[in-house]
Amino acid sequence: MTSLLTYTFKNLPNTSKWALRFSSQTKSKKTLAKPNIRNIVVVDGVRTPFLLSGTSYKDLMPHDLARAALSGLLHRTSVPKDVVDYIIFGTVIQEVKTSNVAREAALGAGFSDKTPAHTVTMACISSNQAMTTAVGLIASGQCDVVVAGGVELMSDIPIRHSRKMRKMMLDLNKAKTLAQRLSVISKFRLNFLSPELPAVSEFSTSETMGHSADRLAAAFAISREEQDEYALRSHSLAKRAQDEGLLSDVVPFKVPGRDTVTQDNGIRPSSLDQMAKLKPAFIKPYGTVTAANSSFLTDGASAVLIMAEEKALAMGYKPKAYLRDFMYVSQDPKDQLLLGPTYATPKVLEKAGLTMNDIDAFEFHEAFSGQILANLKAMDSDWFAQNYMGRKAKVGLPPLEKFNNWGGSLSLGHPFGATGCRLVMAAANRLRKEGGQYGLVAACAAGGQGHAMIVEAYPK
Repeated sequence: MTSLLTYTFKNLPNTSKWALRFSSQTKSKKTLAKPNIRNIVVVDGVRTPFLLSGTSYKDLMPHDLARAALSGLLHRTSVPKDVVDYIIFGTVIQEVKTSNVAREAALGAGFSDKTPAHTVTMACISSNQAMTTAVGLIASGQCDVVVAGGVELMSDIPIRHSRKMRKMMLDLNKAKTLAQRLSVISKFRLNFLSPELPAVSEFSTSETMGHSADRLAAAFAISREEQDEYALRSHSLAKRAQDEGLLSDVVPFKVPGRDTVTQDNGIRPSSLDQMAKLKPAFIKPYGTVTAANSSFLTDGASAVLIMAEEKALAMGYKPKAYLRDFMYVSQDPKDQLLLGPTYATPKVLEKAGLTMNDIDAFEFHEAFSGQILANLKAMDSDWFAQNYMGRKAKVGLPPLEKFNNWGGSLSLGHPFGATGCRLVMAAANRLRKEGGQYGLVAACAAGGQGHAMIVEAYPK
């Protein structure tokens, strides 16, 4: 794997040759349209720049970012607000003041108060769930036009009082007499002031995701060097895509009281020597997962306009892609927490009647380098398929020359609730740029869950 990654990184083609290479392979594959089922399309999608937490978005609230994504989508598509039947957003760490962030963002963006909106949460695949919920609403005939998106603001996460302090404050609020109040206050102890910090850990196992990623990398014999090489690949590809204007889903955002933000700020190609100097972040001192080969805490929001094909054409739109078959999976959250793509990929391919060879653009969520490389190894293992997945044979290895060619979550950032929409738009935009027909989007998520979806390019 090391030599393969090194070869790929050193021999990255320039964009013009890359596009030419794919455009010369004109596809004549079947479409995945199904009889008597509505075709559902993505008209377009946008996202705010994804920023490191604690930077330019640090004084905002989540609905501010979600509103910016919705406003950017309205500007990009010029869709009349009253045409939108429903709005769905995904988020993970909710701001208690705006628990239904979809509704608050929609009102803030100027949508009618008659347009319903709800918020979903499914860890790192929350906006994936928002999109597939939209697909279900349109496929069933309940809606024609749905906006789906996601948002996360890690710069300001809810920090709670301790359980004892909360209980005392509630009891104090219920006390009616001075004597009752004094009785409640007398129970106060200094340790009540110790706050409860949210942790990126599994409730069922109490293990942080980074710790799990470290164990997963060890289980699949993935070295620190391999992980650093993959992270460097992600940052280098993202930097090239950013410099060449390929990240067209990013829309500028004027931050109140600050400058206008125009691009992601976590893309930082380094060197293997510099990366090797970092200490393990989770399992110390012998772990292999570091800050350099992990996705970073990110603020950002995304939104996509999803329609029934006939509605989009009637309104004069030229969609970017069809949303085809999708699959959700769940497995053991202890030892297979991050292997969702491995389990979901063969299932969604079978459902669509495709093979790995049919896929022209792979867009997988990069939580950690070790997680990505473990999934690639698992997907290329007959032994794993037979012993863990109950399958006769492996699904196969995605070709690296088709894999996350414009960077991924390691470099672009990972706002938990917003990444799914970014993945879908990256696949759709790559298919259009490279001349491919089918894209495969896949992601892991906390709880040992995962998602995969087939995206089909809309005919030019």
